[in-house]
Amino acid sequence: MKKIILLITIISISISINAQEKGKSKREERREKRKEKVDALVKQEEEGAIVNKKHFVAGAKLTTDGYGFFVEKGLAQTVSRTLLFQLDIAERKSPKEAKQFSLRGVGPYIYGKVNYFYPVKLGLQQQFLLGNKGNKNGVSVTANIGGGISLGLLRPYLLGFDSAGSTIFKGPGNSVSDTMKFLGQDLISGPSLGTGFNKLKVTPGAYVKAGLRFDYGKYNEVVSAIEVGVSAEFYTKKITQMLYTKERNFYFSAYVTLIGGKRK
Repeated sequence: MKKIILLITIISISISINAQEKGKSKREERREKRKEKVDALVKQEEEGAIVNKKHFVAGAKLTTDGYGFFVEKGLAQTVSRTLLFQLDIAERKSPKEAKQFSLRGVGPYIYGKVNYFYPVKLGLQQQFLLGNKGNKNGVSVTANIGGGISLGLLRPYLLGFDSAGSTIFKGPGNSVSDTMKFLGQDLISGPSLGTGFNKLKVTPGAYVKAGLRFDYGKYNEVVSAIEVGVSAEFYTKKITQMLYTKERNFYFSAYVTLIGGKRK
């Protein structure tokens, strides 16, 4: 019986070792094929061939005054230059915003907020590869610069309050008297998710943007990248976001974006 158990144990160990060796050899084989593929792509780039002709990516970003997302299509022009078509949608917040609750704890709401501000930008960027044609680790560093049109969408910040038992909607108002009347209510609640979209106002403008992109999948079909940069926007009219805050038509911000997508 002991011999049988010993024999079974030896056979099990042998099978396990063989399976591990086969798995290891397959991994090594895949790694070797991957290395050969990358070497071939690097050589093609060094010879002036365009490895990937286009890409499509999307990203989520944080800015110094808000957040947003964007989509992008890129068309390669040369080994070192790519033309980028971008659509960027964000929400810009005022640094004066602070959530509060009414006397009976209903809310929250933002005191003095007049409008949500959504910049919608459509533009072109020129992307330049920064001297890493022989970089075999697959990390690509590019500089992007360009601009386009920016549409400032203003959605009124409509707050709800209960007056004499009946709930109505009213914004912070265009005057101090309206605001003080509003703040005198016991029950105040913030706007619902869809409130105010039927009263959108559009302020046209233009923007310029510059950034550095670090692409960690340069020789992969999947794009994985981080971009950091700055953006400047100018609008034809001053934007009202908050009461008692100076209106502006020029905005400057920094951003960081996480990017993912495909290239081919």
